[in-house]
Amino acid sequence: MRFSLSLTLCLAAGIAGAQDLGPWPQHSMDRPQPRIVTPRPAADPVPPPADAIVLFDGTSLANWRRADSAGSPAKWKLENGYMEAARGAGDIRAVQTFGNAQLHVEFATPANPPASLKSQDRGNSGVYLMSLYELQVLDSYDNKTYPDGQAGAIYGQYPPLVNASRKPGEWQTYDVIFHAPRFRADGGVDAPARFTVFHNGVLVQDNVSLVGPT
Repeated sequence: MRFSLSLTLCLAAGIAGAQDLGPWPQHSMDRPQPRIVTPRPAADPVPPPADAIVLFDGTSLANWRRADSAGSPAKWKLENGYMEAARGAGDIRAVQTFGNAQLHVEFATPANPPASLKSQDRGNSGVYLMSLYELQVLDSYDNKTYPDGQAGAIYGQYPPLVNASRKPGEWQTYDVIFHAPRFRADGGVDAPARFTVFHNGVLVQDNVSLVGPT
């Protein structure tokens, strides 16, 4: 997976119905598949807003560490303005920490995947917020999997409202509004974490409240 992340947001209009967890067990293949829509064509990158916190500028991994107990330097591949997950390099996390946030994420899953790779074996990765809540990254173009695990899903909880995936190898975007959970003094949950997500400019998560970590 090629991956970049900056705290900025570019929103596009979208219409969606109410979302709920429904009667289906987690990862059920009987759950209705999200309707496929054709997103707008990929556009050239634009500069981030002046007040954005840019975590990856295409030239350095200085703002990232390996997600291990030591916080060792990130070992992902860096070239041609992108960073790419390298075999054995593990997950990476941002050095800075955040609560409520607006995110702009750009990614591409591997081009020309072998026909033998299907479902969760196609470009599987994710964007974790607070190391607890995963926005799924997957090659969901002409690739059936359980709906709560496809691209744009809040993994294991909410399928995307629609499947707005581009072809493998093409650059895609997530624009995210994230509200961190709030807790009472006794440790109880005062307000759960909430997500709104646009995938390639199409609304796929509409202010959903999470039931816990994914």
